[in-house]
Amino acid sequence: MKLNRIHHVAVICSNYEVSKDFYVRVLGLTVLNEIYREERDSYKLDLAVGGEYQIELFSFPNPPARINNPEARGLRHLAFEVDDVEASVIEVQAKGVQVEPVRIDPITGKAYTFFQDPDGLPIELYEK
Repeated sequence: MKLNRIHHVAVICSNYEVSKDFYVRVLGLTVLNEIYREERDSYKLDLAVGGEYQIELFSFPNPPARINNPEARGLRHLAFEVDDVEASVIEVQAKGVQVEPVRIDPITGKAYTFFQDPDGLPIELYEK
């Protein structure tokens, strides 16, 4: 088997409209497709990331809460590459998002930082 690339990452949210606003307005992702699945009382929103990747945003009635521990098993965080972390922080903060201080990766020397989506999923910005 040869894995070519990551096709998509799926995220389940607790409030569809709030999360849709965050991923589209705050992060600037492009909507590819949006459907409501009546039989599941669920929305599915396909978002483009950099023209190559996708995030699938799902809503389900009463999803269980995320374990709020960054070292728990499972998805640790969602990381996006950006050209300029400092400029990206300013842009995200202007949209009302609290961002951690920018740090430097001791191995690569690259700048990075974290903030959270509306459901507490850690989002990382990592400098190109």
